Amino acid sequence: MSSPNGIGLSPDGETLYWAESFTGRVHQATITGEGEVIRKSMRDPASCLAGLSGLQYLDSLAVDGDGNVCVATLINGGITVISKTGEILEHIATGDPITTNICFGGPDFQTAYITLSGRGKLVSMKWPYKGLRLNFL
Repeated sequence: MSSPNGIGLSPDGETLYWAESFTGRVHQATITGEGEVIRKSMRDPASCLAGLSGLQYLDSLAVDGDGNVCVATLINGGITVISKTGEILEHIATGDPITTNICFGGPDFQTAYITLSGRGKLVSMKWPYKGLRLNFL
């Protein structure tokens, strides 16, 4: 694998997701036990949840309460929301081409905190999907 970045767990704890920065792909693996996943070749199409078109690099990610993978997308600047079936639901633009991370907080976990590294800012916004608390807090 080339340049893995960002990692997240599905709400049910059964799937591991990670971004591959320079290919613009989000991968997935089934968790079989503590610290164990079913190993698949990166050439196996089932290992790729989604690939973004054009020149888009990926950074960190978070999984929301609906099971969507929300990945920081570089160059076009924002968060790309990918369903658990691999459908690209939307791209939420931030106006910063170096958008690098997202996490959820607030009383209902529907506040997204997003790092805009090109501007050196941390911003927050109401997230349009169900929120999710980080695992193991």
